Amino acid sequence: MDQVGSADCRCHAGNNRCCPIHHACGSVRGSGIGSIAIGFAFKDILQNLLAGILILLRQPFSVGDQVVSGGHEGTVERIETRATLIKTCDGRHVVITNSDIYTDAVTVNTAFEQRRSQYDVQIGCSDSWDDAKEIMLKAAKSCEGVLDDPEPEALPWSIADSGNNFRLRWWTKSDRASVVHTFSRVVETVYKELDRNGIDMPYPTQVVLFHDQTEETDGDRSRHREGWPARPDGSNPKPRRITDALAERQPDGENLGGKKA
Repeated sequence: MDQVGSADCRCHAGNNRCCPIHHACGSVRGSGIGSIAIGFAFKDILQNLLAGILILLRQPFSVGDQVVSGGHEGTVERIETRATLIKTCDGRHVVITNSDIYTDAVTVNTAFEQRRSQYDVQIGCSDSWDDAKEIMLKAAKSCEGVLDDPEPEALPWSIADSGNNFRLRWWTKSDRASVVHTFSRVVETVYKELDRNGIDMPYPTQVVLFHDQTEETDGDRSRHREGWPARPDGSNPKPRRITDALAERQPDGENLGGKKA
């Protein structure tokens, strides 16, 4: 009996050929590891394949649409089972896997026929809001590519440190070429018209000027100072002198030295 037990132990310990159970266990372990490896290898392929099928069925976008996905913007050239091919606006070829497109946000710029653009314009604190709005709207409407319906609009948007901000908005066709070229024309035309009509467009800096310590022409738009263009009709804001303002605040018209003015 002891001899038989010893033989069994030797069989399991070192002689694989005399133990069919050992062969079966090894086969199971090998097939399990292989299945896991194959599963990981085909995971991305199957995921992209399924995402591609869903994109083709649901059609969130089509070939020829202009989209933004994963930081890339361009025109969809082809939708394959694994990836979507995009030609960017600067002529490059981008391949985006369908799983990334299906799980991430995608902006379809040409989903509708019209698209809105906007630009913030700052005018001087002493300039007329109504005049500035009228000039900006008239300039935007005159530009090629700006649609009449919906009409452009200029909205007072904020009161900033250096001036008052307006948000100019207009509509164009949705393709990128129309949006970009019309945007350029609107910005150029609005700037020229505001400048021609004497509307101040202040620099993004703060400047303190003591007019009574500089030249006599400072603050007089009709005699010109950089940053304050003169208005064609002559209705320029009058310059304000510090000494005059202080004199008005002194009792009995005394000046800063305590003497009568």
